Amino acid sequence: MKYLAIALLFISCAAKKQESQKFSMQLDTLFNFYFSPGEPGGAVLIVKKDSIIYAKGFGLADINTKEPITTQTLFNVGSISKTFVAYGILKLASENKLSLEDNLLKYFLDFKNKEIAGKVQLYHLLTHTSGIPDSRQVEARHDFYLTAKDEDNFAPLKQTDTLQFEPGTGYHYSNPAFNGLALIIEKVTGMKWQDYISKNIYQPAGMKTSTITDGPHPESRVSHGYIKNKEDKFEELDYGEEPTFAAAGNGGVWSSVEELWKYEQAIQKNTFLAKAWIDKSRTVYPFPGWKDSVGARLGLSWFITKEAGEKMIGHTGSQGGFISDYCWLPEKKVFYVLLCNYPKPNKGIRAKLFSLLKENKWLDN
Repeated sequence: MKYLAIALLFISCAAKKQESQKFSMQLDTLFNFYFSPGEPGGAVLIVKKDSIIYAKGFGLADINTKEPITTQTLFNVGSISKTFVAYGILKLASENKLSLEDNLLKYFLDFKNKEIAGKVQLYHLLTHTSGIPDSRQVEARHDFYLTAKDEDNFAPLKQTDTLQFEPGTGYHYSNPAFNGLALIIEKVTGMKWQDYISKNIYQPAGMKTSTITDGPHPESRVSHGYIKNKEDKFEELDYGEEPTFAAAGNGGVWSSVEELWKYEQAIQKNTFLAKAWIDKSRTVYPFPGWKDSVGARLGLSWFITKEAGEKMIGHTGSQGGFISDYCWLPEKKVFYVLLCNYPKPNKGIRAKLFSLLKENKWLDN
């Protein structure tokens, strides 16, 4: 009986190993379809119950140096950056250094319309429900916005005299809202918001290589974003080519798939913020007077939706040549992050990936 048990255990382990290898090959096939050797590419990391089940880099971080992409390569993560700014605001709120109900007039006395500034509160900015239109003249002032940082990107909003809708009644995605929130962190702390996030989120989470844009970003040790020009050749599209790229509050974080997993672990373990505040950030924020045709689906910067029929907390990113996707399925304990330095159909890739996860029973409890 003893030898039979050992034999059965051996057969079971061999079968599981075979299933794992099959799944890994399916993932290789999926991502190799989207990423070609010798071209800009991406990095992927997938986790189930705290164990990394797949992590791989594809393509080149820099088409000039031919540096390959790895799971440690730094990418601009685009709008995933907004979650870092949000947690900076929530940490200050948890310390009673500000309130989510503070209005904009408290921090920006130069707002043209005092009535509007008085009714828009911080939680409206965090949930894209302020009703303040994005009045930046990016195309007309292309060269100006190539180097314009957070303050210059938020300044046009202070001239607002008409709202798109009453605060808290509708949704309209706003990049400059997060430039404003980054400035508020600086006003409250007296330090650069990039340094505040590094000290209070990066360091506790163990994100040792992640950085944040503050003007030009280093030319080395990061991936570069690319698009294809009319001649079907790759050309760089990041700082210096893409307007508003220097505006960091809405999209200035640079990280790797490995360190974004560390970020997610720190969130789940309440490493840099108490559980009540983390839960608040990942619960759909209540708006009793909601009038939008699309239902509210935002926590405090996080989108709470469904993927493959499962509850998902996540955020996408797109800036210059960079595309990203960050997904956490809390009920299935599945985490997935994709970072690319050439535009890819991140939602299409996600759908195919989650179909494979379901097929291979990774979405079973």
